[in-house]
Parts: sequence; C-alpha cells; structure tokens
Amino acid sequence: MRFPGPSIVFVFSLTFLLAGCVSPPEGVEPVQGFEPERYLGTWYEIARLDHSFEEGLSDVTAEYSMRDDGGLKVINRGYSKEEQEWSEAEGKAYFVEDQTTGHLKVSFFGPFYGAYVIFELDKDDYDYAFVSGPDRSYLWLLARSPEVSDALRDTFVSRVEALGFDTSELIFVDHTRTE
Repeated sequence: MRFPGPSIVFVFSLTFLLAGCVSPPEGVEPVQGFEPERYLGTWYEIARLDHSFEEGLSDVTAEYSMRDDGGLKVINRGYSKEEQEWSEAEGKAYFVEDQTTGHLKVSFFGPFYGAYVIFELDKDDYDYAFVSGPDRSYLWLLARSPEVSDALRDTFVSRVEALGFDTSELIFVDHTRTE
C-alpha cells in the first residue's frame, strides 16, 4: 500500500485546517431566518474577547454593505489611544450555507477565512447581535447604538458563559470619542 506524498498530505491538512476555521464552535448554533439586508449598516462593538488585531482599540464599529458578488463588504474601524489615530480594515464575507442562516465566513487577509457566527439576534429590530468566531476565543456583542441596557449586557454575559466562553476576559468597549 502506498501513502500519499508529503505535498498531498500538506495540501489535505491545510484544506482541513482552513475548512475548520469557518465552522462554528461546538454547541454554538447560527440563527435561522436571517435577513442580510436588515443586517447592513453600522454596528457598534459593545463587548469582545480581545485579539491582537483589536488590542487597545476603542470606539470600534463595523459597517456592512452588499458586494456585487452577493457577499458582504465589511469595514471595521477603531481608535487607538496609544497611537492617537484611527485604524481601519476592509474585509469580505460570504454565506457558508444560505442567506437565511447567520453563518458567514469572513476574510481580512487574502484567501484565509474565519467563521462569523451570529448565534443570537434581535429579529424584530436588528438592534443587537451575539457573534462568535471559529472557537470560543472569538466573541462579540454588537449593537446599533454605542450603549445598550444593563439587561442586554447581563443577558449576553449569561448566555455566553453558559456556552463556555470565558466571560472574565470580556472587554466592554469605550465609545466616548466623537471623532
């Protein structure tokens, strides 16, 4: 019996790893009945688990718009107090299943995609969303305004803690800069 050569194993492994990056964490289910056109516009980042690409940023927003190819254009923006300047990144997102499932893959770095899983959403007004990445180290509470009620914050913390996210590491984002 002959085994595949190293390059085939590498390609297979890379494919498997990249595919795994767009899957939701175990037990985190994307919302159904998602309406992409209602998700468009500006969202304020209320809370997050920190990562190097957002470290030290305040006043973080995400602006979603439609792309000509059926995907979404994403512009993330935040203010670095340390550098005294705004930071901005443009990405693209595509639906993993269909447009009625809140499960997308997003890329800010060329061909590499990560999961973007909307697992709770205010379906009446699209005022808030709970979002996960491919594992429990990526988490966001997004809202249409820079402040949310204490009740929503408490609901978010309770829900994500029950799903196994480390709520002791949550950062609640400052939105006091006016420009």
